[in-house]
Amino acid sequence: MTVNELATPEQADAPVVTGERADLLSALAKQRHFLRFTTRDLTDEQAGLRTTAGELCLGGLIKHVADVERNWAGFILEGPSAMPDFTAMTEADWARRADEFRLLPEETLAGVLADYAEVARRTDELVAALPDLDAGHPLPKAPWFEPGARWSARRVLLHVIAETAQHSGHADIVRESLDGAKSMG
Repeated sequence: MTVNELATPEQADAPVVTGERADLLSALAKQRHFLRFTTRDLTDEQAGLRTTAGELCLGGLIKHVADVERNWAGFILEGPSAMPDFTAMTEADWARRADEFRLLPEETLAGVLADYAEVARRTDELVAALPDLDAGHPLPKAPWFEPGARWSARRVLLHVIAETAQHSGHADIVRESLDGAKSMG
């Protein structure tokens, strides 16, 4: 599969990207496709159902991955100021963050998928336009990051690909538990 085969119509009209950037965007497009594919033919109610012991639902996973990608794209452009200081978050902050994993009553599957498509479009444009994939920033404060660590734009993209793939796998399990449908196999 090529990036253009997995792209939305708007993304297919974007400038052609080659080399490493094309490889990174192709890998990300493939994982986005599998994540979106888990929501095919679902109602909003089904997209909000928890089918495992955890809090995950398909609509919430789409929301979360869109938010993750949006935040990391902001990090590429602005550095750690684009992200919260996770070490200073309150219980209320963590509760709001937990809502990322839920399809809330006022949200629709179509709405979260549209938001995800827009986030993907902006990320793809950013990657195509970046002057240097080696440019980086110190990571935001978080208990899971090594103090003083820096990530390049390349490292951020690899992280977004890995995060999308991981949650695509979660989504596949949630969907199979919902109605037996699988993304592959």
